Amino acid sequence: MKNHEIRKIVKESYGKIAESGCGCSCNCGKSGGEEMAKSLGYSEQEIKAVPDANLGLGCGNPTALGEIKEGMVVLDLGSGAGFDCFLAAKKAGKSGKVIGVDMTEAMVVKASANAKKYGFSNVEFRLGEIEALPVQDNSVDVIISNCVINLSPDKEKVFSEAHRVLKKGGKLLVSDIVLLKELSEDDRKDEALIAGCVGGALLKEEYLELVRGAGFYIIKLSEDKDISKRQYDGFPLESLKIAAYK
Repeated sequence: MKNHEIRKIVKESYGKIAESGCGCSCNCGKSGGEEMAKSLGYSEQEIKAVPDANLGLGCGNPTALGEIKEGMVVLDLGSGAGFDCFLAAKKAGKSGKVIGVDMTEAMVVKASANAKKYGFSNVEFRLGEIEALPVQDNSVDVIISNCVINLSPDKEKVFSEAHRVLKKGGKLLVSDIVLLKELSEDDRKDEALIAGCVGGALLKEEYLELVRGAGFYIIKLSEDKDISKRQYDGFPLESLKIAAYK
């Protein structure tokens, strides 16, 4: 499947999620999103802070993987309705700034509305692809991303772009889905699996090699294999959490 076809599938799927307000597989609304967020490591306080921004998406809590300090510039790759951005903004404070980038216009509109509703003046959302970030070179202290890079058809470019925009010594904090066993060709072409963070995922070691190849070194590594049964119908995958420095 060609790159533009994959992007079209993902964009249409997440546009629908933005409109419905729920991305959890059970389609059970806000309560389902809350339960999923708790299973991924978010506290009840974090979930209730900006409830409209939690769409039941993600495979971890990247804001918990490392310290985001006051005054930092934080970038979220694939920011959705802004949930992780708003949590990061509380840590960065008024002297800091958070930029969310998403390729789905409906998500950017929804996130911007949430920022206005909840008074986050230090958060900005930009429409763009994570393979071509609308962000200046060497301008970001921390990058976060939650179950989004696996959706990209050009992950090597994503990590290259992340390296470009980070300051020297900057940190990349990612929760993402990686495979523990190769998928069948049919699964690779399945549109629902592509949009659901499975069809386009890489094998774990291949994923890590791309991170290192972009110039990062990984300083932290944790894995959640139970997520396969909780969210992904037993597919051979895990949620990989990494922290890597430029």
